[in-house]
Amino acid sequence: HSLSADALAKAGIQLVEIDLNAPVQAKKQAPSAAKDKKDASAAKDKKDAGEPKAAKKEKKPQPAAKELVIVPSMIDLRVGHIVDVEKHPDADSLYVEKIEVNEDEPRTVVSGLVRFIPIEQMKNRDVVLVCNLKPASMRGVKSFAMVLCATSTDGETVEFVEPPKGSKPGDRVYFEGFEDGTPEEQLKPKQKIFETIQPGLFTNDSREAGWYNADKKFHKLLVGGNVCTTATVVNGSLK
Repeated sequence: HSLSADALAKAGIQLVEIDLNAPVQAKKQAPSAAKDKKDASAAKDKKDAGEPKAAKKEKKPQPAAKELVIVPSMIDLRVGHIVDVEKHPDADSLYVEKIEVNEDEPRTVVSGLVRFIPIEQMKNRDVVLVCNLKPASMRGVKSFAMVLCATSTDGETVEFVEPPKGSKPGDRVYFEGFEDGTPEEQLKPKQKIFETIQPGLFTNDSREAGWYNADKKFHKLLVGGNVCTTATVVNGSLK
């Protein structure tokens, strides 16, 4: 059964009209919860404002590169003894030598001396070796040193720079005035150490080998205090 509106009113019951199509209102946030949220947000903003931003790391300046002072004692010169020599299998102008320098085994050295020195004169010779050049392959054969030779002013004569008598394989060869210098373990091609010193390498009027510095002072090439010489070349370049 359904009661009429008048009957419900007489019974003390009030009718409330509900609009089912009306939008639902969002529940209001309790005042205390809203206040707590506002206070937390304000505290965070204050904290962020009080903390300085991390500063960018400054790059430390790199130390200036140390200037390289090139001196002839950087070159590792030693007495060598040719124990074997043969023609290069693939190059008519080259010899392949085995040279004793008092190491575990002789060094293989390739030299362009065929035109200047007969093979018979190559055997059992004492020579001066440049021992700390970077090993280089010459027509398929790797060379581990360079024989120091003197070239005449006209370019027609090439001779060995010869150690003084009594020298032994492995003896140190040094320039007068640079006795205490320590050779580089291996010359770095980019530093051009040998290329800087070589233009000053000559023999003098007495066939003595040595190095002229920038002031034209001649520093003799020595082994045990005795000078290295050539057979005939005077005022010739060494290389």
